[in-house]
Amino acid sequence: MHSVFNYLVEPKGSRSTGKKDIEGQELLLNTDLQNHEYVNRIGKVLSLPLANKYKELKEGYEVIVHHNIFRRFRDVRGKEKNSKNYLSENVYLVQPDQIYAYKKDNKWKALNGFVFVMPIKETKTFSLDAEKPLKGIVKYSNGEFEKEQLIGFRPNSEYEFIIEGQRLYRVPTNSITIKYEHQGNEEEYNPSWAQGS
Repeated sequence: MHSVFNYLVEPKGSRSTGKKDIEGQELLLNTDLQNHEYVNRIGKVLSLPLANKYKELKEGYEVIVHHNIFRRFRDVRGKEKNSKNYLSENVYLVQPDQIYAYKKDNKWKALNGFVFVMPIKETKTFSLDAEKPLKGIVKYSNGEFEKEQLIGFRPNSEYEFIIEGQRLYRVPTNSITIKYEHQGNEEEYNPSWAQGS
């Protein structure tokens, strides 16, 4: 089955990331259906659209998608519903602008228009912030920016993702304001709670 404009994607594993297996017992981390932080954002491409925007995507590739794709929510009457992307059990219609990165040869690569940025630790002694605001190191690039490039970006342009146990920000490339030279003291900020995801 092929859609004209949308990719057919299935979630990798469960739709939710709110469960953890500890010594053979399943622990439920989240009981709030509305919380988008516990929604899976990694899927697998089942079918490409006839009008394929991203020629680099292939069937079977893992992709990072918008947090609402696999989400369930409650409507105004309290009835549980699937997202508007839901097609059938484990199959979702995903628009091209809802896909941010793909995995090829076991490496993630951002799609055009986005980079994934690793936050860095704040080095100022008297700062209350754990990480430097609006600054980070490019982890997954689309080719516009070099990997490991230190960049600055606009406020509220970043969106948090946990990818393979690492906390990253997805930043649109048109929100990147500056390229910095490395100072040599940049250290990754990856809290322990993110590493266990």
